[in-house]
Amino acid sequence: MNLKEKFLKRKEAQLAAGMISRRSFITSAIATGVAIPAALGWADAVAAATPTKGGLLRLGVGSGSTTDSLDPATYEGTVNTVLAYSYANNLVEVDHEGKLTPELAESYESSDAITWVFHLRSGVEFHNGKTLAPEDVIASINHHRGEDSKSAASGLVKQIKDMRADGNSVVFELEAANADFPYALSDYHLLILPSDGGKIDPTAGIGTGGYVIENYEPGVRAETSRFANYFKEDRAHFDQVELISIVDATARQNAIMNGNVDAVDRVDPKTVALMGRVPTLDILERTSTLHYSFPMRLDAAPFDNYDLRMAVKLSVKRQELVDKILLGHGSLGNDNPISTANQFHADLPQREFDPEKAAEHFAKSGFSGTLQLSASDAAFAGAVDAAQLIAASAAEAGIDIEVVREPNDGYWSNVWNKKPFCASYWSGRPTEDWMFSSAYTADNEWNETAWRTTESATRFNEVVVEARAELDQDKRRVLYEEAQVLVNDDGGALIPMFANHIMAVSKGVAHSEDVAANWELDGAKAPERWWKA
Repeated sequence: MNLKEKFLKRKEAQLAAGMISRRSFITSAIATGVAIPAALGWADAVAAATPTKGGLLRLGVGSGSTTDSLDPATYEGTVNTVLAYSYANNLVEVDHEGKLTPELAESYESSDAITWVFHLRSGVEFHNGKTLAPEDVIASINHHRGEDSKSAASGLVKQIKDMRADGNSVVFELEAANADFPYALSDYHLLILPSDGGKIDPTAGIGTGGYVIENYEPGVRAETSRFANYFKEDRAHFDQVELISIVDATARQNAIMNGNVDAVDRVDPKTVALMGRVPTLDILERTSTLHYSFPMRLDAAPFDNYDLRMAVKLSVKRQELVDKILLGHGSLGNDNPISTANQFHADLPQREFDPEKAAEHFAKSGFSGTLQLSASDAAFAGAVDAAQLIAASAAEAGIDIEVVREPNDGYWSNVWNKKPFCASYWSGRPTEDWMFSSAYTADNEWNETAWRTTESATRFNEVVVEARAELDQDKRRVLYEEAQVLVNDDGGALIPMFANHIMAVSKGVAHSEDVAANWELDGAKAPERWWKA
């Protein structure tokens, strides 16, 4: 970079920080030989990318149920993830590039991946005025531990053997080495909340986050206001943020097109082209680890039969689902939750529609009745249509599937993780261990396939534990590839497609070009990272 470029970069930074005026920047640029139109455009671009404080952000989110709770152990769906990251923080967070960065911890370290030390930031304040201390971290994590824990994060914290305070640091002792352990602590369930007497009040809705919860109506809306003492001075720019549960895809579309909300997630691929023509909107699309699945529970007949599960997997026209449900906004799934974006993704042979082999496995299973597949667009936009396509292709293999259309409200509490065969979705996770520990290991409450007792499931759980402790990357790859083979073959997850995150955002809202893809709505941190244009 020459002296002229360095000078202009410095002036650009000064303009972004409000240290010089727009006129001063333009004058400086012109003085170096930049043409007037270019200088004007440059100044406008810098201004557009500079966060401003104030205003109201209204997010229409395609999830939420009247059975929701403020208890972070129970959180499910994007609306709860966004709310979690709005009012509270974790020890660490995943940034827009998918990299792990400190949050409530200012740093962390380990020499053996067994003992991890997290050094806390000083002076961080909870909404109730309490100052963050190690005992808050310990009590918050303990909320998800224990043999009787029903927390969705129980599988993530099972590996913790002990926790203790050391000055203003928290020391974690694990059962075995885990090089990815810090990633787990960014999970939206593992929020750090204020403690009293070694316990937290999980439903108080008090955290250290950028926004204070003013009103909470489960499955309807959450209203928040900016926390004046937020420790991140360059974040949480809005005065107020309102999260509105709009489960129906058409209703979300109408809400954003009519200006009733400022952004929506989970745009139906069928309406992307239409919404893209609306002059007040931008379509924001990101390739992600998001995948749509149809879990078959092994604790319910006939899905406890390997041949029956394999028959279903072989009876699906996956490309048809990508073409007709995602309209190309995604890619083929292969009954494996680990995507090509993950470090240790296994390049397994793609499972294809094979009605003859499907029929052979179906006959071998000994089952001859009708399979019921529960679906609702609460799972994902087009879930019912996808289920109908699965039923149609299965019929070509002689498999009778009856699609049961379930109500949107209460779907995640009454159907998912309860009905033997249903529609589901996962946003995926940045690491293999995090994904497996969230939905596939035997000790997890969210093991939606109940895949726990088969010989392959037993081996899978052994492999996951072994891979955590393996620090040699080549050896870890071999182990994680084996785990994916086991899931693909014996597991109960039918995963036919990976989908892009598709959002519609009002031009009245601004954000950086680097929008995260680990969760929808900028890593579920739009309230913290975005601002009024």
